[in-house]
Amino acid sequence: MTISRRRFLQYVTTASAAGALTTLALPGVAYAQSGRPILKAGDQKGGLRALLEAADELKALPYDIQWTEFPAAAPLAEALNAGAVDCGPIGDAPVIFALSAGAAIKIIGANRSDAYGTAVIVRPDATLRTAADLKGKNIGTTRGSIGHFVTLKALAAAGLAPNDVNFRFLPPADTITALASGSVDAWATWEPYTAVAETTGRGRVLVNGRGLWSGLSYLAATDAAIASKQDVLRDFLARAVRAQVWSYQHVDAFSAAMARIVGIPPEAAKLQFSRRATKWRNIDDALVAEQQRTADFYSQVGLLRQPLDVKTTFDRRFPVKV
Repeated sequence: MTISRRRFLQYVTTASAAGALTTLALPGVAYAQSGRPILKAGDQKGGLRALLEAADELKALPYDIQWTEFPAAAPLAEALNAGAVDCGPIGDAPVIFALSAGAAIKIIGANRSDAYGTAVIVRPDATLRTAADLKGKNIGTTRGSIGHFVTLKALAAAGLAPNDVNFRFLPPADTITALASGSVDAWATWEPYTAVAETTGRGRVLVNGRGLWSGLSYLAATDAAIASKQDVLRDFLARAVRAQVWSYQHVDAFSAAMARIVGIPPEAAKLQFSRRATKWRNIDDALVAEQQRTADFYSQVGLLRQPLDVKTTFDRRFPVKV
């Protein structure tokens, strides 16, 4: 499938501009009902909201939800740090940057996905074929994102250092424009951006995340929200877990709903969803150890000011049925 550059950018920029807040009203939910708590939920390009809505998990809520959408993890992490949202989905690498900056947040839920779609993308006609070919090239990504992390791991595996490439830290919409214009040679990104680029003929996967990234992502919540809305957060997480199970039992229906809600091509929605194979899991010592290895890697490449002990950032009081 080939589409115009203008239409492709419309898909990529469906999410809010970096750092901007967009409140989305839930159908059938009143925001000012006396006595009902309000959960301020952050989201990345509508993915979590689309999942819950498609699975009918937003019905019969004992609380109200105020959604705020972000194009990437970095601005979501900033909103968590500022208390502008109570919780939100965030990858293992971005949460490390948030914690190292002193964010008062905890990880309350964890899931694992196939890492393929976290990738370094190049233009289809690019001559680059391996990670080693990135030496001296300009790579666009969001600082501290899982795309950034995968690129650093790929460079290390190819015997290259971080300063062997030129990183340009840009939000997704700006990066895809830069890739199309040639001002960057590659884009280090994640789903659904990877699937959109592939299915619209605007990008080719040069390096995928398998063997480089853990595939771990989290539901993070602020310390304040955990203290005051623990039951709400527990219910919200349970709904997300149930919705994930439902989605893989109804792949076609969910993919269609996601394409509509998030605003991406149906082909991209189905591709990114089906290959991710996301499963929620309980937080255990092995998972914490994986997160520590990610933090240690960031320390080794000089992206953290000081080593980070991740153990205290996990709250195990939110078990899920897996």
